Parts: sequence; C-alpha cells; structure tokens
Amino acid sequence: MPRENSLSDSEGRSLTPDPEDEVIVPASPTYSQQPRELPAHHHVDLGRITSRASKAQSKKSLHSKVARANPQSPLAQPSTWATLPPADRFRSAVRKVMSMRRGLTTLGNMVGRVGAEPGVDPHRPEVDAAYSHIHEDCEIEIMDYSAVRNTSRNMNNAQFVEFMNVDSEGLPPRDPWVKVRWINIGGISWDVIKALSIKYNLHPLALEDVFHGHSRNRSKADYYTRHLFLRVLCHELADEHQPFEHSYTNAPRSDSPEPIDPPYPDGEEGEKLAESETTKFGSGPNSGAGTLIQRRGRSPILPTNRGDIKAAYTNGTARSPAGTNLSAMMAKETARKAAHVNMKMDEAAINALKEGSRVNVRVSPMFFFLFRDGTVISIRPAPNLSFTAPISFRLRSRDTVLRKSADPSLLLHALLDLIVDKAVQVIDEYHAHIHKFERDILLRPKMGVVRQLHILSGDLILHKRTLDPIKTLIYGLRRYDIDRCAALVDTSDPANKDVKIVGFMSHKAKIYLADVFDHMEYILTSLDMFAGISENLINYSFNVASYEMNDVMRRLTIATIICLPLTLLTGYFGMNFTPMWSVNHNSDLLFWKIALPIMVVIIPLALWGDLSKIWHYIQKKSVTKKALKVCHGNSSEISQNLNLNLSRNSKNDT
Repeated sequence: MPRENSLSDSEGRSLTPDPEDEVIVPASPTYSQQPRELPAHHHVDLGRITSRASKAQSKKSLHSKVARANPQSPLAQPSTWATLPPADRFRSAVRKVMSMRRGLTTLGNMVGRVGAEPGVDPHRPEVDAAYSHIHEDCEIEIMDYSAVRNTSRNMNNAQFVEFMNVDSEGLPPRDPWVKVRWINIGGISWDVIKALSIKYNLHPLALEDVFHGHSRNRSKADYYTRHLFLRVLCHELADEHQPFEHSYTNAPRSDSPEPIDPPYPDGEEGEKLAESETTKFGSGPNSGAGTLIQRRGRSPILPTNRGDIKAAYTNGTARSPAGTNLSAMMAKETARKAAHVNMKMDEAAINALKEGSRVNVRVSPMFFFLFRDGTVISIRPAPNLSFTAPISFRLRSRDTVLRKSADPSLLLHALLDLIVDKAVQVIDEYHAHIHKFERDILLRPKMGVVRQLHILSGDLILHKRTLDPIKTLIYGLRRYDIDRCAALVDTSDPANKDVKIVGFMSHKAKIYLADVFDHMEYILTSLDMFAGISENLINYSFNVASYEMNDVMRRLTIATIICLPLTLLTGYFGMNFTPMWSVNHNSDLLFWKIALPIMVVIIPLALWGDLSKIWHYIQKKSVTKKALKVCHGNSSEISQNLNLNLSRNSKNDT
C-alpha cells in the first residue's frame, strides 16, 4: 500500500515504496534459486547495475556519521538487509533503482521543458505513464451505414477497448456492405484515446492538440498522410454559463515526457558510450569521486553526496548546485501553480461580475479524423452525445443525403454544418439582445444598459476571434484540399511519379460546403454589425448625457445673465449711505424705471440664439407644408388625368 504523499505510476505502483516493502523476504527456501520474472514495464538492464556493497562501509556514506552520533537512530539499528542472501539483495537493489528512476522521471515532468519532443505517441511507455491519470466515463457510438442499411452500437470505455483489440493486427472488422464507419466519442479518456490511436495510427501531433489545447484555440485543419485532422470550436447556447476548459494536463504545450529507458544501447557499444561520459565533476563514471552520470545533459535532481545536502540546506554560498535542483524545481512548480490559481480566481471574479448581463455561450472544441477508407472519428470533451444527436437521427433515415451518398466527407460536412448552425443560434440570440438594448437606450439612456452593452461588446470581439478561423478552415477545405494532399506526396521518389492525387473531400462535399461558407459569412458580418451597433449605442448614451448636462448649464447661464442687472441694482439701492439722493428723494418706482428697460434689452440678447432657432424652425415648417401641398396637388392632378384617360379608353372600346 503506497503512502498518501508518495508518487505513483500509471498502474498505481508507488514510486517511493514504504520502508517495509523495500526488502524482499524469501517466501520459500527455493526462492533464491527460482527468481520471479519481472513484468515487461519493470524491464531493466541488470548487466549495467554494479554492486555497491563495499560502499556501505565507506566513511563517505551519508548514514555513517548519523549512525555513530546517535546509536538509537533507525540507521544504527540492525536491518534485515544483512540477513538476506546475495540474490535477494540484488533483487531488492534493482527494485530500489527502478523506483528511484520512475520517481525522478515523474518529478522531472512536473516542470515544463522548452524544446521537448513534440507530439503524444501512445507507443512510448513514458507517455502512457504521463497521461494514464486522464480517465472519464465516455459515451461511444459506432455507426456503420451505407445506402442500403445501417447499424448502431453504443459502448462504454471497457467495451470500446475490447472492440478495438489492440493486440490483433489490422483495423476492427466490419461487414462488406459498410461504406462509412462513424466512431462518435463523447468524453476524453486515455484508455479510449490510446486504443483508438494505436489501432488507427493517429498522428502524435493531432493527439497533442487533443490533450494540450485551450478551449479557445484557433480552429484548424491539418493534413497527414493517413488522415485529415480538424479542430473546430463549437459555440452553443447554454442555460447557465459554465466556463469549460478541456486541457487535461497542467504541463505547457512544449512539455513532453522524458524517456524512462536508458539512453544507451545494450552490449559493448553501450558500455563504450557510458565509459566515454564524465560525471558532473569531470571524473569517470566508475571512479570513487564520481557522483551521477549526466546522461540527459542536466544536473541530477536529488543530492548525491554530503556536499550536495549541505548546499541544499544552508543559506550560504552553495558549493554544489546539484543539491538545489530539487528545491529549485519544486519552487518553480509552486510558483506556476500559484500563478495558475490566481488566474483562475480572476476569471471567476470577472465571470461573477458579468453574470446576468451576457448571452450564455458555451465554447468547446471538437476533433475530427477523416480516413480514406471511409472512417470518420469525432471526439468531443463533453461526456455525452447530445450535440451530435441530429446527425445520428439523419443517418437512421434512408431518404437523407447522408445515407444515399454514403460519402465520409459528406458526413464531415454535416458535422461542420451542425457546428455552424449552433453558431447561427448564438448570433440570433445576440440580435435579440441588441434590439432590446437599442429600445432601452432610445427611450431613456441608463448607465446599467451601457454596462450591459460594454459586456456584450467584449463578448462579440471574443467570438469574432474564435469564429473567424472556421471560415478560413472551410475555405481551405473547398479550395486547397487537393493541393495540400499533393504536398504530402514525396515527388523526389520515382515510385510516386505517376501517383494520382486524390483529396479527402469529394466534389459533392465541396458543393455543400459552399452553403456552410455562406452561413459563416453571415455570422461574421452579423458580429461586425452588432459590435458597431453596440459601440454606437454606447456613444449615443454618453452624447445624450453630455447634451443634457450642457443644456442644464445653458439654462443656468441664462438665468444668471437675466438676474445679473437686477442683482447689481439691488446692491446699489441697498447701500447704507446717509446723503443718498436716489433713495431719500425717490420711491421704489425709480428702481423699476431703471430695471425694466435693462431687462427688455438683456433678455432678447441672452435668448437671441434660441429665438433664431425658433425662427428657422418655423420657416422650415412652413416650407415643408408648402412642399406637401404642391406634391398633393400634383398627385391629385395626376390621378384625375389617369381617370380621364381610363374613361376615354373605355368609351373608345365601347
């Protein structure tokens, strides 16, 4: 039973075994004479492992000083290792070395390495160990059909792996009448993808796109020798907005599992290569001062001597960088995880702030493989087949184009058309929201509506980025299908001189793809139109607010101008001078005799702009009425003339 904090490989074996499991106790007296055969994944070149029993008593041992300093420590207690026969000691040492190598490989894969080997090849054992944790209960449907009949089978993970039968040669059998086989997979699980990839020889770069892609990566089409690979983003309306991420590995795209097998071949050539290498300090691999052979061009992860341990746990100047590799690697991994968590928290906060003010659109990728033998494979991360249910229904009807043609490329067109139709539904929903916001803005601009328009405008820009590559993909399938297939043929080989170039898409599929291209053109132009309308509505809201503020300021200015002479006169007559002729010898009538003429002059001057606007408005109104009267008179005359002509024609006919 592995410890909770230990690492484990693809089959659940602990990479850091418990102390009580490190030593093998023979179960019978004949155990040493009949050693148990190791499994295939435990294969180790035993000839390369040399005995280190003499170093156990060395003064440079990491445990010697600790054992002498503390006799009660576990290191000083007698162990069962000394009581084991030599053969069992050797087997236990082999198991320790294998566990350490698996643990170091797993630790090395925790931090991404730029420049790693691209692609995901399931034939490599290190890839199987790195991706075996990806498991999901998938819904799988295998539909075989032709113009005559069709069959459908639903499977789970175990049934599908058994159906693939990886150990057998050739593809899974199918009846002679089958023209097209559609393997529709809902959900991504490593056991299913591995069996499918080995059986159909899927390209490693295509599998890398399946496992190492973001949910909003560009849609694209990749041409390979055996198949055509499509990666298309699906846009569909969702009841509740749930951000969907389908990246099943936290490693960066440039990361690839490091080989577990030794980099040297067996035999004398491998021994010569190993002897020619030097250790980290320049000594030979078999020298006493040597530490760990740098076979992969980098320093060892774990400490290899006392100097490395001291360098790793002291704050001073490190004498050896080897001891700090593990701590530096763990620090990088912790920082990467913290940055990832912070990014997720920011995204969750933004989505919470936008909740209720946006169109709930779920964006998820879908993967397609088209083979020349009539096989179509579709993979969708969601563990259900509800998205492709309309296509399955059409294949069960004999009078549909899919059944009559029995063309695999036409099935691919139907799936692309389904994705585009879902996107059209999204566009129609945005159209309804735009109409609602435009009505609210024209009635009375509010900042709440402006906020919703801002959120909608940002979503439209994001959808434009994800939907635009689909148009390019469809255009490439129609225009450059044969050209890209021709690029796969090696023209320098004389055997390929007279090879006929055949594309993956049939002529009928290209004709139907034209309709899908038109729908994508409508979607993209609608996105541009909605983005422009939303921007204009936002500008209109701020312009109306600015105009209202300017109008208020204008009214306040007019009131101030009108009241300014009265305020001046009031201040003059309110002065407390004793000899003041205008107050002592006159009544308040003098105040109004002075104020009224001033008001008569000031008010027209202050309202001159408004008065001129009213005058121009009255003039335009009168001109419009005159034009309408003239037009109405002309129309009445024309109608009278037409009636007279009709009456004359009728009389002539009689």
